[in-house]
Amino acid sequence: MKTGLFFGSFNPIHIGHLVIANYMATFSGLNEVWLVVSPQNPLKQKSGLANMYDRLEMAKLATENAPQIKVSDIEFKLPQPSYTIDTLTYLHERYPEKEFVLIMGADNLSSLKKWKNFEILLKDYHIYVYPRPGAEVSEWRNHPSITFTDTPEMEISSTFIRKALKDKKNIQFFVPDNVLEFIEQKNMYR
Repeated sequence: MKTGLFFGSFNPIHIGHLVIANYMATFSGLNEVWLVVSPQNPLKQKSGLANMYDRLEMAKLATENAPQIKVSDIEFKLPQPSYTIDTLTYLHERYPEKEFVLIMGADNLSSLKKWKNFEILLKDYHIYVYPRPGAEVSEWRNHPSITFTDTPEMEISSTFIRKALKDKKNIQFFVPDNVLEFIEQKNMYR
């Protein structure tokens, strides 16, 4: 069972995340994709980060009609900030029957050498990379552990959505309707 792990803050989850997850689950040979909601990315600022349970709920709402995409709160139970290698080690012990594949954007790949134990990640796991505009990844092109995919490029970000909400712009179609409803009910990102 090949399971893709797509880590993110999902602050909030948007159609870009969903297109990537669905593409990976449908076109890349994976059996399923888990959206791993990260309480805190060690390489990002915590300010502006919505409550982790709200982000988890939005991810669940966004994927409720996608059986090939699951939502995981596994990092909620682990020490914070969450390091990918620690989460993978934990998941490997808990689900020895699964072959975990890391899903990441080319922008994250270009900073992979800053990650904790990145050499072990490359030795023990396969990484599926989706394109990101302007990311420099030529040094990784022929690495045996890295597969570059033809995932459609999505130039939409959670930062864009949060700013649009703050500026009282209409974000319909950028997030699923039930996620938009949740954001509005809780008056998030205003």
